[in-house]
Formats: sequence, structure tokens, C-alpha cells
Amino acid sequence: MARIGVFICHCGENISRTVDVVKAAEAAATFRGVVHSVEYKYMCSSPGQNLIKEAIKEKKLTGVVVAACSPKMHEPTFRRACHEAGLNPYFCEISNVREQCSWVHEDKTVGTAKTIDLIRLMVEKTRKNHELQHIKVPITKKALVIGAGIAGIQAALDIADGGQEVILVEKDPSIGGHMAQLSETVPTLDCSQCILTPKMVDASRHENITLYTWSEVIDVKGYMGNFEVTIRKNPRYVKEDVCTGCGLCYQKCPQKKIQGKFDAGVGLRRAIYVPSPQAVPNVPVIDKDHCTKLLKDRCGVCQKVCPTGAIDYEMKEEIITEKIGAIVVATGYDLIPNNFYGEYGQGKYADVIDGLQFERILSASGPTAGEIKRPSDGKIAESVVFIKCVGSRDPAKGIPYCSKICCMYAGKQAMLYKHKVHHGQAYVFYMDIRAGGKGYEEFIQKGIEEEGTTYIRGRVARIFKKGDKLIVRGMDTLSGQKIELAVDLVVLASAMIPNKGVKELYQKLSISYDTYGWVSESHPKLKPIETSVAGIYLAGACQAPKDIPDAVSQASGAASKVLALLSKDELEKEPLVATIDKNICAGCNMCVQACPYQAIELKPIKDRKGNVLRYASEVNHGLCAGCGVCVAVCPSKAPDLAGITEEQIYAEIVSLG
Repeated sequence: MARIGVFICHCGENISRTVDVVKAAEAAATFRGVVHSVEYKYMCSSPGQNLIKEAIKEKKLTGVVVAACSPKMHEPTFRRACHEAGLNPYFCEISNVREQCSWVHEDKTVGTAKTIDLIRLMVEKTRKNHELQHIKVPITKKALVIGAGIAGIQAALDIADGGQEVILVEKDPSIGGHMAQLSETVPTLDCSQCILTPKMVDASRHENITLYTWSEVIDVKGYMGNFEVTIRKNPRYVKEDVCTGCGLCYQKCPQKKIQGKFDAGVGLRRAIYVPSPQAVPNVPVIDKDHCTKLLKDRCGVCQKVCPTGAIDYEMKEEIITEKIGAIVVATGYDLIPNNFYGEYGQGKYADVIDGLQFERILSASGPTAGEIKRPSDGKIAESVVFIKCVGSRDPAKGIPYCSKICCMYAGKQAMLYKHKVHHGQAYVFYMDIRAGGKGYEEFIQKGIEEEGTTYIRGRVARIFKKGDKLIVRGMDTLSGQKIELAVDLVVLASAMIPNKGVKELYQKLSISYDTYGWVSESHPKLKPIETSVAGIYLAGACQAPKDIPDAVSQASGAASKVLALLSKDELEKEPLVATIDKNICAGCNMCVQACPYQAIELKPIKDRKGNVLRYASEVNHGLCAGCGVCVAVCPSKAPDLAGITEEQIYAEIVSLG
């Protein structure tokens, strides 16, 4: 016979303001199977949990119903309390009377009546509960990190330093990401390469890290602790184990005028190249779309001059399969193209560039060796306009969010420009200044007060060319005056957007993403680095625009989650999964097609002689997320969901009369 205890939380005033919790407790005491009913100010507190533990022992409770806030918030807390008192945790149910009742009803009479009904539902469900045990799944002690920018590198190093194997996959020829393109960093003006390159080298040499550059993840199967990942390693046409990095091949290559991705289009490279002098690995790659040998079977100079015979034009792509226990997604970001705004020249003016292009001009390893030369004619830029919020915070253009880092890097670039061109003038057009970091506000003030940067509050309406100057027209909203400046160079603080092609990758990973393509976290406050798929974590600007400190700290957080998971020999998974009655299953395949987690497959049912009699569906409990889609689509009613069985649902409905 059921012996159920009901515990109603005031939640401070969150619930008790619109619910008479005393009356609700008195009503719950009359429900069938209820032998104990109390209310308390904060049920999730230690004294509140002790009330539950003591009642379980003293009243010999067989079930517990807690009327409080969302089960997503505190269900683990209350289930753990029940477990500590000797009750199976899955005999504890949460009646969500905060979000579903008190927060949506102002009338206390209505709120109280609905609360009583919600508790009644959970009491009836609890009466039909069955004892459930955690599912145990073996864990593959190896992690995959997708993307080797600063976030991916940090995550990989932390996991590897924790003693676990890491596969680090990067789609570009070198690791380092966008941080490797930067000149100096905010707010300390550290040389970007000086602080990043040691980490790049550490990642390439770490005994626990296997590095795949010029590679991409093309398929992901499996589940937390037991993923199977397929990686395509594109041909470099250069043998990594033979190449010494001497550079003769790209020094002699006759194809010289190719716009380089690393230099953001403001510098030129050859058909065989390394992205930068600090590239890791320091092994060239041949651009098959521009190499004369690969396109027309002519030239072959690089192979002729290579002293070690590292050039191999017959190299093919490799397909690599890895067993993985946990995945960190660190796919980074991109910038909207310069042609996004027609009023800013629609990308046709060579001297209207974005922030990354200006970083390459600033860099000593960039195409101008750090001199601030205009891309159009190589003339030193005597005046520069920096325009913030280009694309960001613009609902009309489809990007309503703030890109977060633009205020700081525009201020930094204006300051660095003044360090290089002492007599030059820097102007910054801004909507407002968002300097939300340690030392950030002081950094902006230094640029204004000590470096002489002129800040103009207002949007730029139009940019056009007049002679060899760019005319920038805008409005100073503080003075109410129209502004027209003739300058040599315009730098756009362009909106950050997700990298191209990441949506297809996220679909392979089965993780969710928002309207704009940023990865959605499981919970914005409680699980900010976890995704919708258990065992897959996120780091850096794949989630939303982030600066370097945030990306690094989030990467270390993701690494700690991975290490916690891989520290176990077995994974304990909640038993709230589907099961299929093979005696009822007709083998129609509808559940297999409907399952979003690919957790169901048809299996043959054989007789004693091994002859196949028919097929029936079977659930892989390691993959199943308990969504219940199979229960909904099955015409035979063969599946049922542990913890939310049809019997329990019917009992709840009947209880309402």
C-alpha cells in the first residue's frame, strides 16, 4: 500500500504570495495514499531536506511529492535527499507549482485551487511509480576537441594535462584561430603571438594530444561516453613526417598573387604556403585550386627544389575513425563581409576594411610589416575612421545582438594606430561604449585622454570616394551637428557571426543552435557550458561573441566537465528511457524513423534454430534521451517510457474526475 508524503514549499514569497500553502497542505493530507503533508518556507534548504528525510524514516514513506519550483531546478536535490534516507530516488516527484501556478495566477483563490489539483496529479502518478535503477554504460577515456583557436587549444591542454587522451581537430592548415591574426590584445597590449604561440607549440607536442589540422569532422554517432567520430584529413600534398619546414618550396613557387585567408585578404600568398611564420605545424600546404601542377599538370617547381622529397602530388584524403568519450565544440566565429552595408561602399572600396584586416596591417608579421599603409596604393594613412556596431545591434539587418568585443578592439586599434602614426588622427564613431571587463573602462579612457582618439557619438550614414580620400558622413548626436570627414582609411568593427558550415556540423552532433547559428547552452545559468546532448560541451565564441579571457575561462570549464566524466570507469545514466515490448511490436519501423537520437533499431527475432521469424524494435538505452517520440508515433502502443508510463498518465487524468 502506498504511503506518500507531500511537502509544499513557500519559496520565500514566490509561491505563498498567490497560493495558500497551508490550505493546500491540509487538502493534500486527504488524498488517497497520503499519510504525511506539511509546508515549509524553503524546502530546498538543509532543514527542508531534513524534514523529508525524517518523514521517510518515521512515516515509512513509499513515495514523496514536493510541491515547489521547476524540477529542472531542484529535482536532483530532492531525489538525492530521498536516496540518502533509503528511498529509491525515482519515487520522488516534483509538482511545479511555482512556474505553472503561482507565477501565472494573481488570484490567490484560483492559485490555491490549481496548486491542489497539481499536487493531486503528482500523488496519483507517484502511486503508480516503479523502482528504477541507474543505467551503467562503459566510458571511452578519450576526448575530441573540434576547433583549435585559443578556446580549443586551452580545452585540449587542460584535458591532456589531466591525464586523458585528446584528439584536436582544426579545419585550417595551422592551429591558433583568429587570435593568431591579432597584433596586440586588450587591455594589457600583450603581443598576441607571444602569449599564444607557446600554447600552440605545447598543444602540438603534448604526449596526450593527437593533432589533426587541415581536417574536419564529417560524422558523429553514439552517445555520452561512447561516441564514434569520423574525421576527414584533407591532403596537404606535403608529407608532414618528412618536411623540415625549410621554406624552399614556397619561396620558389611562381604562383604569387593569391589572397591569403590568414592575412584576411590584405596580403598575398603563393600556391604552396604556410599561413604564418608561427604556424603550427610548420608544414606547408598546397592550394589545389591555384596550383598549376594539380590543375594542369605543369610546373612542379616545389617538388624539384624540396631537399627531403616531402612533396607528393598523389596524396589522397584520409578517413579516420575514433572512439570518443566526450566532445568539446570550439568552432569559433567569423565576421560579416564588408559588402554587408551598401552605404559603406558595399565592399568596393579597397580602403574600407574590417577589424581583422586592420589587425594584419598592424602586425609586424603582416603584409605591410606593421606599417599603416592603405591597401589601395600603399600610402601611409594619415587619418583613420573606426566605425563601431557595423551589423551588430541592427534588427533591420537581422543581427540584433551586441558583438561584445568591438568597443574594445576599436579602441585598441585607434590607440595602436597612434603608436605607429604619431601625427595621424583617429576618429571613432560609436552608439555607446560597452567596456565591461577588468581594466576595460580605464583602457578606453586612456585612448581618449592620453592618445588623443576622437570619439563621435553617432552612426555613419554614408561613405563614398572623392579623389584619393574617403568621405565619411555622419551625425554627432551630442552636438546635433552633421559631420563630414575626409580620411585615408575606414575600419569597420563588423558583427561577429558563426563560422560558415557550422550548422551542418551541429546537426551531425545533434546539438541545438539559435536563430543566428550560435550553439545553445543547456541552461543559461546552471549549465552554461553544456549542450542539449549529454557529453558534448562548448567553449569560446561558438556559443556567442566572446573576448579572449571569457573564451579561455569557458574552455577550462569545459575541460573540467570532460575530466569529471572521463574520471569514471562507468557512466551512470538516468533510467528515464523508453522500452519496447517485443511481443506487441509489429516491426513497422515508424519509431526508428521518428527517433531524433537514433536510439532505436530493428532487431531480428529468431527461433531456436537461428531462423528469423520477424523483426522488432529495440532501444539503445545509452542513446535514448527519454523524449517519448516513439511512444507517440507507435500504432501498436509497444513502447513505454520509464517514469512517465501510460498507466501513470491515465491515473493523473482520472484523478481530476
